[in-house]
Amino acid sequence: MQQTSTAQRPDLRRIALTAGASVVTSAAWYAAWGSRLAELDDAYAGDARPPAWVLPVELARSATVATAVAMLAGRGGDAGTGSRLRLGAGLWAAFPVVLLTGSVVHEKVPWQQAAIHGGDWLVKLLLVAGVVGGGRRS
Repeated sequence: MQQTSTAQRPDLRRIALTAGASVVTSAAWYAAWGSRLAELDDAYAGDARPPAWVLPVELARSATVATAVAMLAGRGGDAGTGSRLRLGAGLWAAFPVVLLTGSVVHEKVPWQQAAIHGGDWLVKLLLVAGVVGGGRRS
């Protein structure tokens, strides 16, 4: 007797599209906050374009996050938009907020710099959870 899996697989098309949208959203976020980051940290000063290898790395990072969120959302069954957004907010509080507050407390990163990065992660995780959390293939 062959068993069939009732688990749903993440929708890879949604994951790819969300990864791309996440990179674009982050680029817009940092374009808006770039001058403030440059005031806070010399690493953000200057007008140098990032090397060509940065884009594929960012796409891979975003696809990894989107896949993980899709898998977590899939374990909760078909949840509504509100549930998916709560998942994104919960993941934000559990991971980026914890890591960024650690950088402020232990590494003396300015809280304003951590807040800018935290805002990027909040927008990114809400976008990812809202999109990939709603599409799974059986």
